[in-house]
Amino acid sequence: MAYNRYYGVKTRMVRIFNTYGPRLQPNDGRVISNLMMQALRGEPLTVYGDGSQTRSFCYVSDLIDGIVRLAKNDEALPVNLGNPTEWTILECAKEVQALVGSKNEIVFKPLPQDDPKQRQPDITKAKKLLGWEPKVGLREGLSRSLEYFKMKVSG
Repeated sequence: MAYNRYYGVKTRMVRIFNTYGPRLQPNDGRVISNLMMQALRGEPLTVYGDGSQTRSFCYVSDLIDGIVRLAKNDEALPVNLGNPTEWTILECAKEVQALVGSKNEIVFKPLPQDDPKQRQPDITKAKKLLGWEPKVGLREGLSRSLEYFKMKVSG
């Protein structure tokens, strides 16, 4: 924003919410990568707290589409890009289990103090300004990501 205000440089600002998909680093500590890697390695799936906290997961191709649309727009103020459909962490873990065919147990660990109860982007601005909204749901996105994570486990 400073470059936009002070130097007149055309800028765009995106607030990115929980993006996942192929090329997500397997050890970056994100929910999807943690659960996929644990399930594929035959390890217990870790859920923090009781798993009722929610997240909204945006598949990478949807995010890229939103970024490209914003790049072609003159909006200089922040735009939220993410999937507003909420999933509990426990639901997400069960989806990963089902996709991988894992019988691994789900283990519950203490919830970190700073862990937010809810993460859900308001994408009203992106819809109006860019005609954008995500198209890939969590089940489909996990399925599209599976081969990548299998490759990371084996190699």
